[in-house]
Amino acid sequence: MTVQTSMSNKNLLVVGDSLSAAYGLDIHQGWVSLLQNRYAQLNVINASISGETTSGGKQRLTSLLEKYQPDILILELGANDALRGQDLNVSQQNLQQMIDACPKFNQACKVVLLGVQLPTNYGPVYDALFQKMYQNLAEKNALLFDPFFLEPVALDPELMQWDGLHPNAEAQPVILERIAPLVERAVKDIEAN
Repeated sequence: MTVQTSMSNKNLLVVGDSLSAAYGLDIHQGWVSLLQNRYAQLNVINASISGETTSGGKQRLTSLLEKYQPDILILELGANDALRGQDLNVSQQNLQQMIDACPKFNQACKVVLLGVQLPTNYGPVYDALFQKMYQNLAEKNALLFDPFFLEPVALDPELMQWDGLHPNAEAQPVILERIAPLVERAVKDIEAN
């Protein structure tokens, strides 16, 4: 069975912040819409909100899980917590609760965790703690994980918007290429169980 046909009738829920909500772009240009275009058999639901934090995502997640009962949950949260200097232990607890919640609504649910890195002005110590948070969650829960999904575009000014934080339209297909293998792997893992 190919990955394409095994995607039929699978729900994929993306819960993220501006990096997944196509901030500054037409929503159809964002990597989540491009993911839906590539894998038409998947039912992709983008519940990302610009400015979202882990606590906000946690508060919204139960109703999203009840409504969509996703087979795959892509979690892309944490950057706004860090930009606000929030306690990363709380952020980690929030993400852990979100990871724990998904299988309660769909036993086979696979969680994909997307991490980011902070701008250099936040200092190496805080950034190291921030990256360790994602690493800890990925290892503890045996998640499909990308520690820095913006890596191919983040350091290229031509692929970033004026603010230097958000990828532009040209960057979105590059981000999709980075994430697509994780989605395909998640589908294969579901089929294997």
